Amino acid sequence: MSADPEVRRILRLALPPARRLWAAIALGVLSGGSAVALLGVSAWLITRASEQPALMYLSLAIVGVRAFALGRAFFRYLERLSGHDAAFRQLGTVRARLYRRLEPLAPDGLRGIRSGDLLTRLADDVDELQNLSLRVVQPLVTAGIVVAGSVVVTALVLPGAAVVLTVALAGALAAGVLVNRWATGTAERRIAPLRAALNDALHDLVSNLDVLTAFGALAGAQERVRAASERLTSVARRRAVGLGVTAGAVSLFAGAATLGALVVGVPALAAGMDAPSLTVIALLPLAVFEVFGAVPLALGAWRRVRTSAERIATTAPVDVPDGIPVDARDAASFAGPGVPEVRLDGLSAHWPGEHTPVLRDLTLRLAPGERVLLTGPTGAGKTALAHVLTRLLDHDGGYLLAGRETRGLRQDDVRQAVGLVEQRPHLFDADIRQNLLFARDTASDDELLGVLDRVGLREWVLERGGLSAPVGERGALVSGGQAQRIALARALLADFPVLIVDEPTANVDAAVADRIVRDVLTTAAEDERTVLLISHTEVPGELIDRSLRMEDGRLVA
Repeated sequence: MSADPEVRRILRLALPPARRLWAAIALGVLSGGSAVALLGVSAWLITRASEQPALMYLSLAIVGVRAFALGRAFFRYLERLSGHDAAFRQLGTVRARLYRRLEPLAPDGLRGIRSGDLLTRLADDVDELQNLSLRVVQPLVTAGIVVAGSVVVTALVLPGAAVVLTVALAGALAAGVLVNRWATGTAERRIAPLRAALNDALHDLVSNLDVLTAFGALAGAQERVRAASERLTSVARRRAVGLGVTAGAVSLFAGAATLGALVVGVPALAAGMDAPSLTVIALLPLAVFEVFGAVPLALGAWRRVRTSAERIATTAPVDVPDGIPVDARDAASFAGPGVPEVRLDGLSAHWPGEHTPVLRDLTLRLAPGERVLLTGPTGAGKTALAHVLTRLLDHDGGYLLAGRETRGLRQDDVRQAVGLVEQRPHLFDADIRQNLLFARDTASDDELLGVLDRVGLREWVLERGGLSAPVGERGALVSGGQAQRIALARALLADFPVLIVDEPTANVDAAVADRIVRDVLTTAAEDERTVLLISHTEVPGELIDRSLRMEDGRLVA
């Protein structure tokens, strides 16, 4: 499906409800109208006062100057308050819907997007959508209403001046659009991708700082950040210059409108028009163009908003990519009794966006309570199998859980029955307690310490100060083996009947690896749960019921 309909849907979603949007526009019209009226009334008052009339002839104008001066600031404040409140509220809706769209894609459907770029799309690009209402729709509608009203008022005073003002506005619109497109068009579209490139370079530098330092590659990573920053700065500077040139072009037409008003107004003065009216006609274009100046800038803001919407649309496509499972409308719930049997019959699978199968014609049965070791070289498809079993990756062929085909079951229900401890478990930048509680938020501290005791971490936790001990960002304050054990404790707390443990020994030394494997398999035996242990290394035969080997997406033993 083309991205254009999805871009339009995102843009429609970014607009606040009509009631809130029109309230902000109305306040903007009152503010802009007050600014125009303030200059007009002030010009009339100063000119009329120079004729030294009685004060009573000036009192209404004096009150008007004060009222419009206060109204300009007051309505401007309310317009900003209501407009930003409406835009910010709508951003929450946009971001929530985007997260819901991304949820079924993670992790395998996002394999082609770098972390820094994804973060930019979820943060900066979504934030940019607020400008659709704040810097595109509101300024355009507000300026249109205020300018039209000003032209009508000018026509009532001197029709010729209204024609001059209209021609000057049309010229300013054409020149402003052309100058803005020439000076900032490319820059406006490049800012979002360059910002993403900078964030991506920064993310790589910060997240891999220890590795870069150890291998002497820190200077190169820093140079990539510097180069990305310079590119973004250069484009932002070019955009700023373009905005200045655009404002200058509009200002030239404002001066031309004032000069033209004098050209048609001076003869009218000789024909009987009073001097205060001529002053109003001559100065009014200055205030009108102050409001109108937002129109060419709105076109630049539109380009930035459109670019961000396109990037968001490609991140969360309308159609879920082939290879990502989606719940059917009639998906059934699943609450199998005890530990269910797992059966694969002629199962195949491929990564999203790829056509080459990563799993081929697999047939496998995991009996309840069985402990099975799966070995094989890197790239053999072991992790893909784990993702299929937890319904992160779709499949062809049969995958039955307790005799029921999983494609007809709710994915969340399958994942409550089949749990995964990943090769690189994620630990949140919080304490140990919080890293365990999201598996079962009703667990007491005694239950948490009990499950930590089962994976051999109770004493270690108590020595660190208890469950409130921090683990650091991504588990920076714990070792690889401790992170694996915390993840295992989390899985035990969730009480998955079928547990898949993917390469638990990948990041630890041999002695720790042996203890982790023994903890996993002995704990599974105690709970009578099924365990599929994925590992590069062999495991003592007394700890497992059987061993399988995978090569090139097939089971060979």
